[in-house]
Amino acid sequence: MALDLTRIRGDFPALDTGIAYFDGPGGTQVPRQVAEAVARTLTSGISNRGRVTEAERRADGVVVEARLAVADLLGCEAGGVVFARSMTQATYDVSRALAKEWGPGDEVVVTRLDHDANVRPWVQAAASAGATVRWVGFDRGTAELAVSEVREQLSRRTRLVAVTGASNVLGTRPDLPAIAEAVHDAGALLYVDGVHLTPHAPVNVRAIGADFYACSPYKFFGPHHGVVVAAPDLLARVANDKLLPSTDDVPERFELGTLPYELLAGTTAAIDYIAGLASVATDRRTRILESVQAVAEHEERLFGRLLEGLHGIGGVTVHGDPKRRTPTVFFTVAGRDGRTVYEHLAAAGVNAPASNFYALEASRWLGLGDAGAVRAGLAPYTNLDDVERLIAGVAEVAA
Repeated sequence: MALDLTRIRGDFPALDTGIAYFDGPGGTQVPRQVAEAVARTLTSGISNRGRVTEAERRADGVVVEARLAVADLLGCEAGGVVFARSMTQATYDVSRALAKEWGPGDEVVVTRLDHDANVRPWVQAAASAGATVRWVGFDRGTAELAVSEVREQLSRRTRLVAVTGASNVLGTRPDLPAIAEAVHDAGALLYVDGVHLTPHAPVNVRAIGADFYACSPYKFFGPHHGVVVAAPDLLARVANDKLLPSTDDVPERFELGTLPYELLAGTTAAIDYIAGLASVATDRRTRILESVQAVAEHEERLFGRLLEGLHGIGGVTVHGDPKRRTPTVFFTVAGRDGRTVYEHLAAAGVNAPASNFYALEASRWLGLGDAGAVRAGLAPYTNLDDVERLIAGVAEVAA
């Protein structure tokens, strides 16, 4: 089924302003169904989780439903879904816990393609344990991350490899199953940052081969918090720091403090919204897969026009040309700094910011320094008029 773009755009109050939003990689706009779920949870009587009072049962139900929804979205076990304040916090928590078992001579592998949230926690955890960090670069022309480059950094002392599912600036989608195979052959764990991949492609954590997979609901219509998933038996082997009275059960023992029930309700609503974008199948997992595939086809068509338009503007350089990518472009305009382009577009009602977007290593690797470039990313609510406005705005500032 194709997307009903008129219906979808009508669900997002923010679009009523007439702004063309290309800043989805930093956080999508939110449909009213999600906002209503958050408000309903906050106002319907809530308590700490339990099974005695109605408020306790409501809180418990919100958590259970959110785990089931995330499991359907990611193709994982509900019992392995851990909620956190952010993906960054979740990754720090996991890195510190795993590093308890590392020591001098052990090795951790990170890439230049990744967001810093999947770099710095591992670099710092390795330093605390006396372990060695090995770096993997990517092709500066294509922005491809070669499996062979990852494999060359592996050894029998490798304990973990951290890699992105999709670059949040270049869109590059590495071959995760092949990387996972190489990592597991070396006896190591694979931690995948799925923040930028999850909104744009069907995800199956088992098929990917990720031991840990992290994402952020606010990148796919949901509230601001983070998620990391793993097999429950793997989580049971990870010794994390926690309060003495808190449970030892998985996954709850990794969730420090009281969960934000309203945000979890919003996450369930966001996943249900995704499931209904373009499918009427009976089970939610199937509806999600069919709907996300329809989203990918919609975004691919628009992205082709965006790339065509940008390549046709003199002085515009599009950085990277990976074969498999999300609908995300990182570009510079000759003679104009990123801030100037950003502000010109904003004045025209087009939101496409400029920064390194915490992909600091990638920006430096490309020779863009810490300033980065302009980033434009598509979302399911993007239409052709949005794309044409972006192209026209860039052409104006490049003239």
